Amino acid sequence: MNLPATLAFIGLFCACILGAMVMILSAKRSIVQWSLAGMLFFLALECFCVGISAESILDDSVLNWRKYGMAAFSPVCGFGLIFSLTYARGNHLDFLKKWRPTLIGAFAVPMIATLFFHSDLIVPQQSDTIPELWIMRLGLAGSVYKLSVTLCCCLVLMNLERTFRAAVGTMRWRIKFMILGLGLLFAVHAYTASQNLLFHRVDSVLKTIDLTALIGACVLISRTLFRVGHFEVSVYPSYSILQKSITVMLAGVYFVAIGFYAKLDQAAAGGDLSRTVETVAFQLTAPLILLGMVVVTLVALSDRVRLYLRRIMSRYFQRPLHDYRTVWRTFTEGTASHVEQSALCNAVVKLVSDIFQVLSVNIWLLDEQNQSFALTASTSLSLSRSESLIPRGPDAAEVINALRLHHEPIDIDQSREHWAVALRRCHPGEFRKGGNRVCVPIIARGELLGFISIGDRVGGIAFSLQDFDLLKCVTDQVGANLLNIQLTQRLVSAREMEAFQTMSTFFVHDLKNTASTLSLMLQNLPVHFDNPAFREDALRAVGKTVNHINGLISKLSMLRQTLSIKLVSADLNQLVTESLKCLDGTANLRLTLNLAPLPPFLFDPEQIQKVIVNLAMNAREAMGQGGELTVETTRQNSWVVISMKDSGCGMSTEFITKSLFRPFQTTKKQGIGIGMFQCKMIIEAHRGRIEIESAPNQGATFRVLLPIQTQVK
Repeated sequence: MNLPATLAFIGLFCACILGAMVMILSAKRSIVQWSLAGMLFFLALECFCVGISAESILDDSVLNWRKYGMAAFSPVCGFGLIFSLTYARGNHLDFLKKWRPTLIGAFAVPMIATLFFHSDLIVPQQSDTIPELWIMRLGLAGSVYKLSVTLCCCLVLMNLERTFRAAVGTMRWRIKFMILGLGLLFAVHAYTASQNLLFHRVDSVLKTIDLTALIGACVLISRTLFRVGHFEVSVYPSYSILQKSITVMLAGVYFVAIGFYAKLDQAAAGGDLSRTVETVAFQLTAPLILLGMVVVTLVALSDRVRLYLRRIMSRYFQRPLHDYRTVWRTFTEGTASHVEQSALCNAVVKLVSDIFQVLSVNIWLLDEQNQSFALTASTSLSLSRSESLIPRGPDAAEVINALRLHHEPIDIDQSREHWAVALRRCHPGEFRKGGNRVCVPIIARGELLGFISIGDRVGGIAFSLQDFDLLKCVTDQVGANLLNIQLTQRLVSAREMEAFQTMSTFFVHDLKNTASTLSLMLQNLPVHFDNPAFREDALRAVGKTVNHINGLISKLSMLRQTLSIKLVSADLNQLVTESLKCLDGTANLRLTLNLAPLPPFLFDPEQIQKVIVNLAMNAREAMGQGGELTVETTRQNSWVVISMKDSGCGMSTEFITKSLFRPFQTTKKQGIGIGMFQCKMIIEAHRGRIEIESAPNQGATFRVLLPIQTQVK
């Protein structure tokens, strides 16, 4: 048995065993397990076909088995893409919905190429240099197949990378070898498929590389299956498709490098592309470029390497372990935009995990009664598991009292106090050589808000005094942010309660009067029901009550309606004259009109009429039994001004500043305080403004300024 056949049957055995393990070791079988098992099943089927074809000399049966192998592999990229979109993702349903067309294409294109264009996948061709040698060339369908495989593999790698980047701490540790195993598998398939496209032929050496990658991937994935909770991790990557993707960058660099080198080799070969792709140097350089990029990527993703580089920089280049300016800028930028407690804590655990190179970071906050703690964010614990770890009763009280006395970071593995034992239970260690666990109380304005516990440091490196100082500063900033969020939430709740109480006061007052009227009518109804005049009065009273309630509802509904402005060219003076007809019949009212000539301009006549009528009715009510109202219109530069001056009771400066334009603030017995609020909304929607001059017992002057618009914007 030759090497390709041996590797094929080893890969067949590994894929079958691993697929069975995936289904047996999973308590709950979800789309993640089914997609992984389906991918392994079809990989095993491909290995079977490749193993049989590798045992024979090139003939029609070997070509058919190679084509069967390509058909068996055709669903693998689709299953791999499903797995990469769902594995360890808490929001995988959203991703599946957004990627539905791509998933259909990932399954459809390779399967159509292998099932409906079977004869055009591989075409045997006699070698130009060795007549006895036959080469398996790719046909048009085969080229389409390999191109789709290359693209799908890149998409799988991109999604696996995004999942790995979104995970932090212990969550990253749990899924690391699964990501590396599948990353190795699909990276190698992307490389070999691109080589098939470049050379336009099926090469046994490249298939050997695929089989070797499958065996290595099975070994890495099997290691992940024995890590507790690797299928229970839930991370939330960004929905942006190409956001900071290393995969896209590396794929682009790789293809550009191969293309550039191919051009150089083509020039050296005298412009003959067929000679270029056949040269040994070119075939050796392409995998070396890929191997170098893989090594660089693995080094860049290694937490241990990054930690050692930082320590070397600190030791040999005379710099602190932490670049405090960079750390503080990163921390403030990462937390400044969060206005909710849970979002802030989730951001903090990721930042702390990265700053101190620790895998386990937990934030526990005190409940509202200050009697116990609750897990708010973690890189290692789930909410369900945290319920069994929370200290309760006397243990919780002892921990709270101890943390109120200790404001500095505490090494809870060194302490033998009873409260330290309870804190160690809150932070179970994942690694034997993860170093000591540290707890830092979160205190703001002398008040204990909770604590941060960290552990499982990369390499088990002990925390230094520099680490403790920076950790204390970070925790103090977290405490200040949490306190601001709590105070903001209390202020919002107080304002909501104030608005509700104010609104309910007006409702209760109006409804109480309405209920009193109806109650009195009901009391007299049995006595005077036979009196026709009483029945008529009762009907009028009911109708008036219904109109009053409907009017109240209509006015209140204005607060939540979107104001729509329809600008048309109209005559403002004519609108003012028509609007003031609402004052006709008012006794002892002297109305003076001074309307200056105005050019037609754009405004909403219906809405501006509401403003004029509201101001006129307010003036009439402010003047009581009689008085003088002067209405003027003038033009001042690019503004049209409507001025209303009354001789009423006037208003104080404090009322104008704090209450006049607020809803439910009124001095009228029958008002609900919505009219002026609505007027201000209408005027501002026209990009205008309203000015008031008034004093107690000296009347009031309202000036509405509207811009002269020449076109609708």
